[in-house]
Amino acid sequence: MQSILWENGCLMLLNQTLLPERTEYITCRDYRRVAEAIRRLEVRGAPAIGAAAAFGMVLGARELSVESLDFWDKFAVIADELKQTRPTAVNLFWAVDRMFTAAKRYYQKESNTIHLISLLEAEALAIFEEDKEVNKRISAHGAALFNKKISILTHCNAGALATVAWGTALGVIRQAFSQGKIQRVFADETRPLLQGARLTAWELLQEGIPTTLITDSMAGWVMKKRMVDAVIVGADRITLSGDVANKIGTYSVAVLAKEHNLPFYVAAPLSTFDFSLEKGEDIQIEERAASEVTGFGGTTTAPGGVEVFNPAFDVTPAALVTAIITEEGIVTPPYIDNIRKLKELKGGK
Repeated sequence: MQSILWENGCLMLLNQTLLPERTEYITCRDYRRVAEAIRRLEVRGAPAIGAAAAFGMVLGARELSVESLDFWDKFAVIADELKQTRPTAVNLFWAVDRMFTAAKRYYQKESNTIHLISLLEAEALAIFEEDKEVNKRISAHGAALFNKKISILTHCNAGALATVAWGTALGVIRQAFSQGKIQRVFADETRPLLQGARLTAWELLQEGIPTTLITDSMAGWVMKKRMVDAVIVGADRITLSGDVANKIGTYSVAVLAKEHNLPFYVAAPLSTFDFSLEKGEDIQIEERAASEVTGFGGTTTAPGGVEVFNPAFDVTPAALVTAIITEEGIVTPPYIDNIRKLKELKGGK
């Protein structure tokens, strides 16, 4: 099951807020609905958000006329609106900027609206297809890290639902499982929105991978009891120094892994690296509504008037990261040097 489909000029997004109880796709005919879906977490996961935003740019361009004198001003507004939906996931910015640059490049050759939209659609589809290939390469590199059957703990959801297909952290797990290297996966439920319980556990069970669901606060005890051999997570933004922004709770898992001498791996494509930022302190952390913490499923669980702190992400320092798995291979310390090499590989962008 794919998180994103592009059919007959419409973007179809699997509504992840309804899983696992209901499987339902949202039809997006304009960029505003795409932006709304990203804000509501109906589509989520850094690579999936990026791909969805790319198609959102196509839908936005379709509303405008290239011949209009204010086309580029309006197109820039659409780009900014999409970027503002989730400030932490860098893939979103990468995809929107790539689409805008493509539009500028194409415009020099094609001033016809229909042709420009067709070319933009091709660019969005290229992002879509590239994500599939990137995930497979990440998975192959990650699975090669393991030379025996192990149990792995993961946090949040970095699977097919968080990407166009296959997944990053769960992609590695899928690949390793197919090679007989995975004994069991322990999935943190990932509060407050339970992406681990609702999405990761669902994906793994569909694949027939032995899965045990635990609350976030159980991770330390599971490690203490030697029930897991490694941790692998995804990422929403990675800095030049190797600091990693990921779903809230990841930092705690990394600290626990360090205490129990377990490797802590991060699986992410190059599009998740923010080469403009050196340290994790510079990452803008999204804060979300208090209602996500004070209740769930329409039921209030906290007393009225209580103050809430609800950051959607935290930052894991590079010192706690054993290695970063990318489509170009495994990145290890010293991160500041080796990530700069990745930056050169991407042409300095």
